[in-house]
Amino acid sequence: MKIAFIGDIVGKPGRLMLKRHLKRLQQEHFIDFTIANYENASHGFGLTEKNCIELLGYGVDMMTGGNHSFDKKEILGIFDRYPLIRPINYPKATPGKGLYKTILLGKEIAIINLMGHYTMPMVDNPFTMIVEEVNILKSQNIKHIIIDIHAEASSEKNALRQILKKDVSAILGTHTHVSTDDLEVVDGCCYVTDVGLTGCRDGVIGMDDTIPMKRFLTSLSGHYDVPDICKSIFQMIVFELDEEGRCVGAEKIKIYDDKPKIVTQAWMD
Repeated sequence: MKIAFIGDIVGKPGRLMLKRHLKRLQQEHFIDFTIANYENASHGFGLTEKNCIELLGYGVDMMTGGNHSFDKKEILGIFDRYPLIRPINYPKATPGKGLYKTILLGKEIAIINLMGHYTMPMVDNPFTMIVEEVNILKSQNIKHIIIDIHAEASSEKNALRQILKKDVSAILGTHTHVSTDDLEVVDGCCYVTDVGLTGCRDGVIGMDDTIPMKRFLTSLSGHYDVPDICKSIFQMIVFELDEEGRCVGAEKIKIYDDKPKIVTQAWMD
């Protein structure tokens, strides 16, 4: 089976890049299932029901979140109606779930959203929790396990790779919006520290650069906005899993505006 994963979709420019490119890419690369991170999809902060329906209409099958999952309060009422999850290590009383299961090509697959510790909201220990969760899934004979690790620190993502690389199918980093050049398949696990944003590429991590520059130059902050017009980028990881849930190949697809796609193969280790 072939799975596609799109990192942080930032605002309207990011959503429009999915509209322009996703369904064509799904056909060209024989993609069976598409996952995307929604936490910045509605003007950079959170997700509205309208934008949720929009993204599902563009070909996304289910979505993961992060520290901005709850910025739009209407999400509290839609977790049960759409294929959405939030980080699993939020407290148990937090609305939503952190685990999504489905059947794909006769195999049960599990998708987990996990959030790191550094600079993030107060959550349970991501490492002890995910090890326990993966062990439960394996006891249920679920071998196709995909993790979105939403974290600021690359060290946390690297550590998770080392802990779980022999037990899960893929570990895909999100949150920093800056793509990393370390896509690899190691011990049958697809890994990348950060997929990178889909949205504006000529500001600061998808946002208009006015407030970020002011903050760095004066230490005074303000409201961050997503530009309506900008140079855009689309970034997606596509990985193939065998019958045992091991990754046998992966590639990064990148598109600048409407230019031809750039495809980079993963390092096979």
